[in-house]
Amino acid sequence: MSIIAGRKTAQFSGPLVVFVIGMRINHFHKVGKWLPVLRAMPPMLEELAKDPDSGFLGSQNMLAGPRQVCLLQYWRDFDSLEAYARSRDRQHWPAWVAFNKAVGGDGTVGIFHETYAVDAGRHETIYANMPAWGLGKVSGITDATGSRNEARSRMKTSAE
Repeated sequence: MSIIAGRKTAQFSGPLVVFVIGMRINHFHKVGKWLPVLRAMPPMLEELAKDPDSGFLGSQNMLAGPRQVCLLQYWRDFDSLEAYARSRDRQHWPAWVAFNKAVGGDGTVGIFHETYAVDAGRHETIYANMPAWGLGKVSGITDATGSRNEARSRMKTSAE
């Protein structure tokens, strides 16, 4: 990943949904429980990337410690995210069923997700001397203009 010099921002101005999903390995020695959970996400991301009508905009991997992995996903809207999650013809549903059968509530693997619906003009991105990352990786980046201390002006309020 090449470092992009300077101060940049994402080329994205519309509404979006940020979906944070991840897993925590609670018992390292139970590889047969957590490895299938870890391996379930790449086929879903591949499926979504091949379908521009899915509403999926892209994703960014993150490590959240030695036991936890996290994935930021960007979606056009909540309806698209929910439609994918509930579709019995897509990769998510069988992976969810398999997780519940293999792991369920036995505690060997923890999973989580958080969903944020963000109105247009209610998000800000700044990247300084970074490779393309997060929303900037998904949408492309451009020069960030204005003062370094103008977060409030970049974050429009609903009254504006």
